[in-house]
Amino acid sequence: MKTALITGVTGQDGSFLAEFLLNRGYDVHGTIRRSSVDYRERIAHLEGRPRFHLHYADLGVVFQTVCPK
Repeated sequence: MKTALITGVTGQDGSFLAEFLLNRGYDVHGTIRRSSVDYRERIAHLEGRPRFHLHYADLGVVFQTVCPK
């Protein structure tokens, strides 16, 4: 299965890209900054889908989770 990592998944471009890739069979991991306001309106319809994963972390932690050595 193909995997995608989208930084800024709650933004306009990130949310569109997440939906686009999910519809094409990708496993999508999206990042949300811990310091950002919890604004999920653009991704509310994606949450709960089996191949959509949110990570509240800095990029170093996400890379270790998605692509372990």
